[in-house]
Order: sequence, then structure tokens, then C-alpha cells
Amino acid sequence: MEEGKSQSFEEDFEGQATHTGPKGVINDWRKFKLRSEESESIPPSKKEILRQMSSPQSRNDSKERFSRKMSIQEYELIHQDKEDENCLRKYRRQCMQDMHQKLSFGPRYGFVYELETGEQFLETIEKEQKITTIVVHIYEDGIKGCDALNNSFTYLAAEYPMVKFCKIKASNTGARDRFSSEVLPTLLVYKGGELISNFISIAEQFAEEFFAGDVESFLNEYGLLPEREIQALEQTNMEEENME
Repeated sequence: MEEGKSQSFEEDFEGQATHTGPKGVINDWRKFKLRSEESESIPPSKKEILRQMSSPQSRNDSKERFSRKMSIQEYELIHQDKEDENCLRKYRRQCMQDMHQKLSFGPRYGFVYELETGEQFLETIEKEQKITTIVVHIYEDGIKGCDALNNSFTYLAAEYPMVKFCKIKASNTGARDRFSSEVLPTLLVYKGGELISNFISIAEQFAEEFFAGDVESFLNEYGLLPEREIQALEQTNMEEENME
């Protein structure tokens, strides 16, 4: 059983980084360090030490390894603080770049689109890419909650650039009878040309005074927003802190 676990780990180690927990991050970093140093002229003995540090050992091997005295080579390798910090920074940058590429897939927007006509509204829904989530705020000047929701959209559009945030006045939709002041502000969410969620008089879901964080939490409850880039960065930072 122990041999099977070790074999599985070694197979992962030979491929791409697959361990996301603190211990997995440590092993991935050591692997990255070994690759970085292979391009430099270092003694083969140090490479072997790094390999041993990155691979799991059986319990007996671990006891034997820690019970013997530390060699000069191991001491020098472990105490190369400055060199380790530089290598760790390289590894973190690589992780950030990989994560950014994954999150950056697809179109990016970053601001709120003001739709002027009903035709423009329909065109936005029908012609946008199918992978894009479109959140539309139907509002009117002077209606309670509309200004706060528009302000929230400005923040959310910057935080979720992969989501297309739009707003349109009810009087410009061509269907004002359907969007009377009693149902405003209204929030419509589309994806792939289909309406997936709609919320009328959405301000009633919040306190008298509400902000972008309240709207964000509300949309997240319904699974309408993707993972924020900053959340992924914070997760990586937490793993780094645990590793240290």
C-alpha cells in the first residue's frame, strides 16, 4: 500500500504540478528549483540532494536520513537563503502567470456599457460570445436604488473584467410598459443568448443603503459571477504563507 502511494506521487512529480496543498506546493517548488539549477553548473551531488528532498521516502528511510549527521553539502544547500529566495520568487511568478492565463481566457471588458436603444440591447445579447455572462441593469433616473446599483456596477465591472456589465434606461428599451417604476431597478442576466436569471425591484434585497460588496455577494449566491482574479491571488499567497 505504501509502495503504491509512493509510485503515484512520483508519477505526479515527473509531470506538471498537481499538488495544491501546502506540502504539494513545497514539493512543486523544490522541483522547480531543481529545474532552474540544472541550467547552471552545480555539482551532481547537490542535484541528488534536491531530488531526495522532493521525493517521499519510506518511514525507515526517513528515520535513517534524519538520524545521521548532516553533510557539509546538505548544510550549504539548506542554508543558501538568498539563492532560495530568488528561486522562490521565480516559482511564484510562474504560478501567477499560469493562473493569469487561465483566468484571462475569453474576452475582457472592464467597464459598464451604456445601451442607448432596444435594438442595441438585443444586439448585445444575441451577438456576444456564448461563454460571456452579460449582466444588464434596467434603471431610470430618480428611482430609489438605481444610482447605488449603477455605482456598484462600475466597481464590479473592474473586478470581473470577464463579465460584461451593461445598463439601459427603461424608457430606451422600447418596452417601458414592462419596466414601470414599480419593478425598477431590474437586473437581467444572460449567457449564450438566453436569459438565465432576472430580479425585479432588486433594491428590496438589500438594506436602505447598499454597496458593490452587497451586490457581489447577492450575485455569488446565485452562482452568476466567476472567480475573481484577486481571490485566486489571495489563495496563492495563503499557500505561500503556510509554506513559509
